[in-house]
Amino acid sequence: MTLRISGKTYYRTSEACRKAGLSKATLFRWLRAGTIQDVENKDRNGRRLFTSNDIKRIKSEVTKVSRNAN
Repeated sequence: MTLRISGKTYYRTSEACRKAGLSKATLFRWLRAGTIQDVENKDRNGRRLFTSNDIKRIKSEVTKVSRNAN
């Protein structure tokens, strides 16, 4: 689900994972391991809000891992 807050577009975790091409389990594992940096934005309930730049950063890691696996 896409959110618009103060003119900026944010994505919830499920949508960000879908756009980046990885599972939520992998995302959370990478966050715990420090493979990727956590997002700066969260909603009032503490849920992560991803920007387009956050998703690009995650995609670059997905691509890096895919290339190294072959």
